[in-house]
Amino acid sequence: MILILSSEDDRSVDLVLRKLLERGIEVYRWDPGDFPVSARMTSRLVGGAWRHTLVTADAEIDSADVSAVWIRRPRDPRAASDTMDPGYRRYVERIGRIFLDGWEDTFETRWFPARLGVLIRTQSKLVNLAAAAKLGFTVPDTTVTNDPEGLAVAWSEAGGRLMAKEVEALPYNFDGFGNAFYTTAVTRRHLTSRHRLVHAPVILQPRVDKAVELRINVVGDQVFTAEIHSQGSRATLDDFRHYEGTFTEYGVYDLPKDLERRCVELVRSLGLDFGCIDMILTPEGEYVYLELNPNGQWGWVEEVTGLPISEAIAERLAADERPAVQGVPA
Repeated sequence: MILILSSEDDRSVDLVLRKLLERGIEVYRWDPGDFPVSARMTSRLVGGAWRHTLVTADAEIDSADVSAVWIRRPRDPRAASDTMDPGYRRYVERIGRIFLDGWEDTFETRWFPARLGVLIRTQSKLVNLAAAAKLGFTVPDTTVTNDPEGLAVAWSEAGGRLMAKEVEALPYNFDGFGNAFYTTAVTRRHLTSRHRLVHAPVILQPRVDKAVELRINVVGDQVFTAEIHSQGSRATLDDFRHYEGTFTEYGVYDLPKDLERRCVELVRSLGLDFGCIDMILTPEGEYVYLELNPNGQWGWVEEVTGLPISEAIAERLAADERPAVQGVPA
């Protein structure tokens, strides 16, 4: 059995799930956000080994029956809606998180792309930028700081061509409205209000001119690269995600074999079996590394390019499985 940990609205999971079911593979999809409100878990240490049981409204899953776990986009544990006291609610959800962390660390099976702790660590731009530089990728000089004067120094060193991005892409509410921070060109106006930087650190890098942007999806030793024509509109010059699908054209890109090999090596060196790598191809033909997301969005890439990423993930997950449905060939 393959256990998938993700929210119900994850369209990327839907793409892979179809491929697994077509193979006759037994699959169960569960969102840890349903714990403890509508799921029961028991962990027993017997003979020096942990055995875990998950009970939901429609299934009972024994960890001994699970050949692989795909941790995709799960929600955090949440208390039942009738847990009214805010302090106790926080306690319940925090205890749930602590228990799930231990459950994941002691669940002895194959994890794709990796266990949660590895995903959290490698999501850090400080970690994956350093790993890429070590493997010989061209990486922009980078400053991460919440020091307002550090912004002014970086802006000066970049000759006024400086870009700012979040340390982590997290939506937030401000004055009751949802907000998101997109990659932004730093202007003199930003320098005059740089005192606000003290509240949260940002990543600062010199602007890199773009011919196209590349989203490189690594699945095991397979590489699927999409080109993003973000420079065709002023709206997407700095961050195509702001108007994704509105002004941007996409295509399949043939990445040089040596660069493909290094992308696979980078993902593997970080302890991952999957990764989304963002790069820039400059007008001069140089490949510049921006970041790696160990569990990035790839479904949209498959939808706009036809690249068979879901098929590759299904193959990877099903590597240790035999079809559970009679008549389906192994």
